[in-house]
Amino acid sequence: MGRTPDADVLVDDRLVAELLAEQHPDLADRPLRLITNGWDNTLYRLGDDLVVRLPRREASAVLIEHEARWLPELAALLPVPVPVPERTGRPTWRYPWSWTVAPWLPGRSALGLAAAERAPLARPLADTLTALHVPAPADAPHNPVRGVDLRLRDVAVRGRLTASPSPAAPALAELWTELVDTRPWQREPVWLHGDPHPGNVLVEDGRLVALIDFGDVCAGDPVTDLAAGWLFFEADARAEFRVTADEARGYEAADWRRARAWALVLATALDAHSDDDPDMAALAAHTFAQVLLPENP
Repeated sequence: MGRTPDADVLVDDRLVAELLAEQHPDLADRPLRLITNGWDNTLYRLGDDLVVRLPRREASAVLIEHEARWLPELAALLPVPVPVPERTGRPTWRYPWSWTVAPWLPGRSALGLAAAERAPLARPLADTLTALHVPAPADAPHNPVRGVDLRLRDVAVRGRLTASPSPAAPALAELWTELVDTRPWQREPVWLHGDPHPGNVLVEDGRLVALIDFGDVCAGDPVTDLAAGWLFFEADARAEFRVTADEARGYEAADWRRARAWALVLATALDAHSDDDPDMAALAAHTFAQVLLPENP
């Protein structure tokens, strides 16, 4: 397996404090606390109620711009809160990209729950994701690795499986061969979240309370989001997730075959870049096991 990509720009306490002082001085006296250096972004808690989100790689800089542009509109579609930016920061000589200040949403990551503990999320998660799956405008973002024809991901998936240490890799490669040519999405492109794993859902007392990290938001085939059925759940909860999504949007059997394939796409990415993140490695292993279950569509 690989590791989280290295940062192109070092984001530290001093840089964030200087950017705030220059561009949002009314926020500059609030305490700053590093939350995480993720795959794409560095997050700082700003006081009690805000979070500063800064890209750490050039490849992810445009994703922040997509969130700032589209989240104010998409939030109105969704039944749970999302981190709509309240402020934006512009590039300067100190830092080359746009950045945002958004509300701090309470709750804990669903990644910290066992799959069985995530079962109560099946219906509300399906309701939340399918609420987003409405036709997207012509100027919606395109993402070359989300919501696209599965065949465009063929080389990457096969390469990851060849390199994977998972004992399930040969069976997963055989499954991928069965699924990759499934009939593509036949309808117009819709909005999708694009990164539907448990780390991007916040829970409180077993309830889904927020959907976060819309960096991969784009228009395309919504089944990238339906892959959540395998990333989050075991068989019984996944069945409930599927029934709920079908009630909302009338997905077909071919859509669920592609969703299963997208779960494999996402799990191979997690597997390839998670040797410094045991939670993500465990999520990849869980998803591999789930997509291989024979009762899956």
